[in-house]
Amino acid sequence: MSVFGDIISKIFHHPKAAAAPQAAPQGAPRPGAATPAPAASAAAAEPAPAVDVEGVLDVMARDNGQTLNWRQSIVDLLKVLSIDSSLANRKTLAAELGYTGDTEDSAAMNLWLHKAVMRKLAENGGIVPDSLR
Repeated sequence: MSVFGDIISKIFHHPKAAAAPQAAPQGAPRPGAATPAPAASAAAAEPAPAVDVEGVLDVMARDNGQTLNWRQSIVDLLKVLSIDSSLANRKTLAAELGYTGDTEDSAAMNLWLHKAVMRKLAENGGIVPDSLR
């Protein structure tokens, strides 16, 4: 599995990954309203519930026992998720996410990685506050 795949899996499959409340799209039936489609196909058409990424990471950080600044540090974010935070693994993640900068400039790469991971989590159904993107 890819490094980013591990990140998604750890956050989206965490026991505390409660679905965040979402407004129904305009024109969508109200929950419990009768629809002409059979139940099986209606369930298949519904999108997966969004996950409150910040909430899950807060719980994981609290449970971790270390003082980690996952909101700003990619190294700490990976530690909260119990994923290898080594430079080699971060370079692998950078390649997965399309980093075009100098991977020898780890400070610049780390800043980019944190923002890119948060953006990608949002693109994949996570609810991520703008302050983290």
